[in-house]
Amino acid sequence: MATFDPEYFENDVDRLQLIEQLLEIGTALSGSYNLSELLDLILSKSREITCSDAGSVYLVDRRDEYPKLLFKTAQNDSRPNVSFREFAIPLTPTSLAGYVALTGESLNLPDAYYPPEGAPYELNRNFDRDIGYRTRSVLVIPMQNRNGEAIGVLQLLNRKRQSDLQLHPENVMEATQPYSAWEERIVRSLASQAGISIERNNLQEDIENLFETFVRTSVQAIEMRDPCTSGHSERVAQLSVRISEEVSSIESGILRSIRFDDRQLQEIRYAALLHDFGKIGVPEAILVKEKKLYPDRLDTVRTRFNLVRQTLHLNCAQAKYRYLVEHPQHLAEHPDSDCPHCQKLAELDRKLADSIEQLDEYWQILLTANEPRVLSEESLDKLNDLASYTYLDIDGRVKPLVTDDELAQLSILRGNLTPEERAAMEAHVTHSYEFLRQLPWTKTLSRIPEIAYGHHEKLDGSGYPRGLTAEEIPIQTQILTVADIYDALTAGDRPYKHGLGVKTALHILRQEAERYKINADILAVFEQRQLYDVLGHTLDSSVTLRTA
Repeated sequence: MATFDPEYFENDVDRLQLIEQLLEIGTALSGSYNLSELLDLILSKSREITCSDAGSVYLVDRRDEYPKLLFKTAQNDSRPNVSFREFAIPLTPTSLAGYVALTGESLNLPDAYYPPEGAPYELNRNFDRDIGYRTRSVLVIPMQNRNGEAIGVLQLLNRKRQSDLQLHPENVMEATQPYSAWEERIVRSLASQAGISIERNNLQEDIENLFETFVRTSVQAIEMRDPCTSGHSERVAQLSVRISEEVSSIESGILRSIRFDDRQLQEIRYAALLHDFGKIGVPEAILVKEKKLYPDRLDTVRTRFNLVRQTLHLNCAQAKYRYLVEHPQHLAEHPDSDCPHCQKLAELDRKLADSIEQLDEYWQILLTANEPRVLSEESLDKLNDLASYTYLDIDGRVKPLVTDDELAQLSILRGNLTPEERAAMEAHVTHSYEFLRQLPWTKTLSRIPEIAYGHHEKLDGSGYPRGLTAEEIPIQTQILTVADIYDALTAGDRPYKHGLGVKTALHILRQEAERYKINADILAVFEQRQLYDVLGHTLDSSVTLRTA
């Protein structure tokens, strides 16, 4: 390949070709968002335009107290099988790259083994010795940001006379030549574009890191209000991404056309992490409610039972006292065991014992009904009996032992939330959506609010809050739903239930799929490929450990 000396341009066509090539390079640089790909592109294009046999790119790292240069990538046509690993060197003027990064000057050395006399830098020949190479001509250019600060260094090695030459120590002297001033200008121009592209890439990475931190902080805010579900969002995100990756690999069947790229997987992950963010708007008492009655209300009922118990004892004692006052000579008149007065006192004790036994039975009925389990008809009948029990309060008024509001709580047939509390809990889905849709999402993440919005919808339209059907629920949401239900079933950190084993959880999920509540094909992928192993679960797991 010819190099770009001024005399090379014999006509306008040659000049136009160079301009077009530079424009293509600029376009390619501006279109790359992956740092590794960007650096490889910078290096390959710079080598191509200068006919360089090899080259490397360093980035300046100023995050620590002592700045350093990070060796990020290298290319070598004559040693294509040599692998290069990333490493760091001190940012000092003793190395070629360090000198250029610190001074902002370019280095154009005809033979790097023989630097100018008095130069503070020298070539590290260990690389050449390790791979059997000989570096001769070197062009080292700073890559600077908009403020003129060096953010990296582009280093080109061995400008070849012909592009198809393979260099080795024996032919390097005749097969290479110094870099021209024209090539230095061209590469410096490319380095300026590269610096801006790297800065843009770094800015993009900073924004993504900022957003990642925001998402995780948001999740922490949820878990601080609802510690019992700590780790749930992270686990659901792990499961959702794993399922999505596996679905993307399917080559046959109804799911074969579904493909998720890296950005879409990121979108699914963020939607899963934030799907429960709306719980921040749910009253904390409802979020952490373990039983049907709140703890303070149960304490109030317990106090009433204790008061009734003490009242029964007191009433019995008073009845005995009155009887003894009315029959002062009963012991003297009837010293034998058949004393009718003693039998009267014993009868009062029996009535007390029966009343206490009935009260204790009512208390056990209440405690049983207070558990967040399915309430049987028998338990409901016993609660109705309890509702008729009254006592005399300290103010002398007759009151029910259990109030109508408490009875309504205890009579919940399934779970531990009243219809009003359940509505407040279910509103977290809408709260999440209203919060997420206000964020200025990028185009590639724009569906996060919609994906999160539907995670409690069912394929048959029986879900909430909108009652969507299968055709209206995004496939990403259907994946999220399977992950969400699985973790809710197996999580061992819920105060109101025990975590289920994997087999039991899968059985319940299959039932949901058979009832056309969740996507059976997604569940099949989840089950057959044992994707629950991302949480450390196995099919034989009988107890699910918390995996926050």
